[in-house]
Amino acid sequence: MSANMHIFENASAVAEALADDVGARLAAAIAARGTASLAVSGGSTPKAFFQSLSRREIDWPKVTVTLVDERFVPPENERSNHRLVADNLLKHRAAEARFVPLYYAAETVPAAAAIASQKTADLGAPLDVVVLGMGTDGHTASFFPGGSRLGEALDPATPRGVITMEAEGAGEPRLTFTFSSLQDAGYLVLHIEGSKKEVLAQAEAPGAEAEMPIRAMLRRAASPLQIYWAP
Repeated sequence: MSANMHIFENASAVAEALADDVGARLAAAIAARGTASLAVSGGSTPKAFFQSLSRREIDWPKVTVTLVDERFVPPENERSNHRLVADNLLKHRAAEARFVPLYYAAETVPAAAAIASQKTADLGAPLDVVVLGMGTDGHTASFFPGGSRLGEALDPATPRGVITMEAEGAGEPRLTFTFSSLQDAGYLVLHIEGSKKEVLAQAEAPGAEAEMPIRAMLRRAASPLQIYWAP
C-alpha cells in the first residue's frame, strides 16, 4: 500500500492546494511533451477545486480534460458529469482546454462505451493527472460494490479504455475508465472531505476489494495515491 496523506484546514484550503499541485503537474507535462491530460471525477466535492483550477495560468489549449466516469445521460442533464465540468472547470482560462466526453448519444450504453474508448485512446498512456473521488460505500470511478462488471473493471489484465457498469447504488447505467487506465497516472489523487476519512480508514483495513473497490487503488495502483483531505 503506497499512499501519501495531505491534510488541510478546510474545503477552501484543499481546493486551492490541489489546484496548485494539479496545475504544476499539467505545466510540467506540457513542458516535457507539449501536451497534458487530466481526468476528473463528478460529485459535489470537486466543484471548488474545479473553479480554482480554471483560473490557473496554464497553457490550456495544450491540455485535454476528460472524465474518470460518467452517467449515461446527455450533458444538459443535471446529473451529468460533463455538465458539472463545463459549469465549473471549462471556463475562465480553462475554457481553452480540449474536452473529451464519455457520454455519446448512441443507441446502447455499450455502443457509447466503444465510442468513448476510441475517442480517448489518443490521450496517451499513462494519463498525466487523475483525480478520483470516493463514495460512502467505498466506490471510486464507477467501480461500485455489486457492479455488473466490477471484476472486469478491476482486473489489471482488462485493457485501457471505457466500459459499462450497472449497480444498485449507481442510479443510471455508467461509463467508466478501467482500473488499468487510471492506476498508473503520473499524479494519482483521491480528493475527499469530512467523514469520508472514516470510510477511507475502513478501506485501509483488511477486506475484499469487491466490498470497497477503492481498495484496488490503495493496494495495487502503480502510482502512489495522493490523498487530499479536509474536515
